[in-house]
Amino acid sequence: MHIVDGVLSPEILIAGGVVSTLFVAIGLKQLTPEKTPQAALFCAVFFVASLIHLPAFLTASSVHLILSGLMGITLGWAVFPAVAIAILLQAVFFGYGGILVLGVNVFNIAFPALLVGLAFRKFALNKGLTAKMLAIIGGLGGGVSIIMSGCLVASALSMSGESFQLAAKLVLITNVPVAIVEAFVSGFAVYFLMKAKPDFFVSVMQYR
Repeated sequence: MHIVDGVLSPEILIAGGVVSTLFVAIGLKQLTPEKTPQAALFCAVFFVASLIHLPAFLTASSVHLILSGLMGITLGWAVFPAVAIAILLQAVFFGYGGILVLGVNVFNIAFPALLVGLAFRKFALNKGLTAKMLAIIGGLGGGVSIIMSGCLVASALSMSGESFQLAAKLVLITNVPVAIVEAFVSGFAVYFLMKAKPDFFVSVMQYR
């Protein structure tokens, strides 16, 4: 999911930087003291999970979990500053991605997570849904978030030149197994949270 510096066109870099900066500002504005510990926790989880690389399916590249869908479900708009901090630290300390492409990388991961989170919260307000139903919805959201991120990465690569067309296709292919794994992880996490604290998502929405 991390695009490196020197790959994307200047127009895409500028657009990604401007939009991500705006969304991070909105997220910081909604990052209340109550939500700060959750944001810090998921920032750390994202940071660690995305450092663990596994061989990609049918390719010589590697993939990693990011749990972006689960982050969007629990953090809402605060997912943008959480992802931004984690990706910035990865770029500075481990050379993942890059500084110039930071805005695009943040948008590619955090925007789908935000959409999934906002959609999930509408279902969470429905008191007729059981913990299992919400877990299934959360799991689907976790998988969809990865597919959407893969599509954004592929689109950014495709718009930057024909030489990146193959890389764009590989991004889509290699992220399908990741989406399946993330769907299961997100679903189990939502189910656990609903069982441990049935009003968890309702309380989260009070200060989204």
